[in-house]
Amino acid sequence: MPYPVSVSVEPTLVNRNRLTTAFRLILAIPHLILVGGVAVGVASRQGSTSASAEGGLLGAVAAFLAIVSWFTLVIAGTHIIGIRQFTAFYLRWRVRALSYLMLFEDPYPPFGDAPYPASIEILEPVGPRDRLSIALRLIYVIPHIIVLVFVILAWGFTTIAAWFVILFTGAYPKALFDFGVGAMRWRLRVEAYMLLMVDDYPPFSLE
Repeated sequence: MPYPVSVSVEPTLVNRNRLTTAFRLILAIPHLILVGGVAVGVASRQGSTSASAEGGLLGAVAAFLAIVSWFTLVIAGTHIIGIRQFTAFYLRWRVRALSYLMLFEDPYPPFGDAPYPASIEILEPVGPRDRLSIALRLIYVIPHIIVLVFVILAWGFTTIAAWFVILFTGAYPKALFDFGVGAMRWRLRVEAYMLLMVDDYPPFSLE
């Protein structure tokens, strides 16, 4: 069964924009402020989990709403529709911003929802929510956090290598691209799990 959070990035490996690549970190600052970067971590409050420190301003809002959702889900088994919609909006924006920041795509990402060659799809949970896994979400996610620290560290090094290769050749090496997309996919699946969008335990996989 495929995982209910899927991330897709259209590969753009050749004829890359060297100028915007050279200044990518600076150009991405507005999006970094709003939806954060790639660092991984957890913050907990009254049993909820979040990635608020790494998710920018909108991520902080999504983290607060996850705290609200923790109570509504554990007590009533209900995920408020408006909260779910906002969190999905944040994650859609985040995948576009990260794809730009980490050099997967050259077009500047939209502020909000608009077509972009990087996307995330989150399927609605089927049946009653798993209140036990929600109650213990912070504990359950710890193994992923530990592994992701090393995965994201490696992703940082491969992105630096890709930055130099793009500047000199105008191409993103496919092996580095595939690893980076896999790392982002893993990171966002875990974030969606932490924000209580899904109950299925994320796979330890780049695929």
